[in-house]
Amino acid sequence: MKILAIESSGLVASVALWSDGCLIGEFTTNFKKTHSQTLLPMLDQLLSTLGAQLSECDAIAVSAGPGSFTGLRIGSATAKGLGLALGLPIIEVPTVDGIAYNLFGTDRVVCPLMDAKRQQVYTGLYTFDNDQMTVLSPQKAVSISQILDEINDLGRPVIFNGDGVPVYRETIEKECHVPFCFAPAHAAAQRAGALASLAAVYWENDKSHVVSARDHKPEYLRLSQAERELAEKKAKEAAQVSEKDAVSQAAGGSEDRKNE
Repeated sequence: MKILAIESSGLVASVALWSDGCLIGEFTTNFKKTHSQTLLPMLDQLLSTLGAQLSECDAIAVSAGPGSFTGLRIGSATAKGLGLALGLPIIEVPTVDGIAYNLFGTDRVVCPLMDAKRQQVYTGLYTFDNDQMTVLSPQKAVSISQILDEINDLGRPVIFNGDGVPVYRETIEKECHVPFCFAPAHAAAQRAGALASLAAVYWENDKSHVVSARDHKPEYLRLSQAERELAEKKAKEAAQVSEKDAVSQAAGGSEDRKNE
């Protein structure tokens, strides 16, 4: 079983090749460069270095969201295109689950934090029991205070990772009332290696994450800025129409009373 993994949900761009329980290659960068410029060259270099062929793969794993809207679209389009061309299924890995999997085996509760902007984070809560990851709180978009309240209510030591940690570190230090720590750099952000390893677990135990390339689409968890602006515009227009109708009805009522 060989799985090609693609991760582009945030600043990190990462590709990996997993084969029969072994991570045989991974290429990860973490700097500001468009994923459309990096993913395919990274993938080509990875396969060239390993002497591997895309045709040898059995499935493609992709970070399915949430995350950067542009990054998710690029990763999904790449996975979808390869899947359609090669006739391979897609293993959809929730982004936050994949980040948590970097800390496999910890005895603490894992809380990944992705900076979702607009004063929100993409987050969730996870634990590891023996060789299984348990989802205590599924990935979602909430304020940092909301997830910290959830952690405090849980009352267990926690470890944070994800690109939201530097953004909300001061808030965590002030509002987190249980023992906490922050993941080291190698386990702090998205990695295609962790994505591939979790995808392999899904392949064996949870086929609900496996879809055809044609059916794959990213999970954004919330509307994009363009969609929010369109919804606000429509709501404003609807309110204006309602106001005009109310004024018209009021004027019509006054005219009826005069005629009486």
